[in-house]
Amino acid sequence: MLRLIWMEYRKLLSFRSVHLAALTCAVLPWIWSVAPRLGEVYGLHLISGWQLPGLTLITGLDYLLPILVAVTTAELLTHEVAGGTLAPTLLRPVSRTRLMLVKLTVALTYPAGLLGTLLLASLLAGLRLGLGDFTGGTGLGAGSWAGVGVTLPADALAEITRAYLLAALTLMPVAALAMLFAVIHLSTSAAALATISTLLLMRLLIAFPDALQKLLLTSHLTAYLPQAAAQQVQSLVLLGIYTAGLSLLAIFTFERKDV
Repeated sequence: MLRLIWMEYRKLLSFRSVHLAALTCAVLPWIWSVAPRLGEVYGLHLISGWQLPGLTLITGLDYLLPILVAVTTAELLTHEVAGGTLAPTLLRPVSRTRLMLVKLTVALTYPAGLLGTLLLASLLAGLRLGLGDFTGGTGLGAGSWAGVGVTLPADALAEITRAYLLAALTLMPVAALAMLFAVIHLSTSAAALATISTLLLMRLLIAFPDALQKLLLTSHLTAYLPQAAAQQVQSLVLLGIYTAGLSLLAIFTFERKDV
């Protein structure tokens, strides 16, 4: 199993979509670090490099990161379909369930790697603004950008690390959804489009009752932001249910899919 997972990671690192995603995550923080109209658009004036990871995460998780995750996750399966290697693989003594579990393992951990790249690039871009003590907040802790007084580097790093880890968890159901659509459509573009369309349609249900809103995946994609402990636990539980449910559905569908 571990050998298969390692092989899948090697395939993953060869994808152009991964290279493009890594390049995008590396460039985005530098764009924000020199953007002249942040004050007008976001009401934010960067005074510390510790604020840059929060800005890139908050803006990236709206649309950019889900798209990058959806495309690469779908490609984990569909590149084998396009290359004609999936059918021969299934003829080997590897069950469909095991193969899909391997791909899901890689897909669900991919967001953590992507966010790790974004965090590292954000900290490097933040060096020009300084990474010392500052009066304000990281945008990912109490008080948001205003903070609650002087923020020490250790406190800023703890807030940022916690938020990025939670953000990786919020992207896991997106990866599972993309894998499900990849199994259904056997096409990278169709699977990515279906994933993003589903997320956008969920966002459009904002006019529906709160009881429905609380069950929607998109209502919990901001679980990385500061909120009440009970609410955060509820969000993480629902995200876990979405991830597990969509993953099982992908496995069930793949078992019965004619490829």
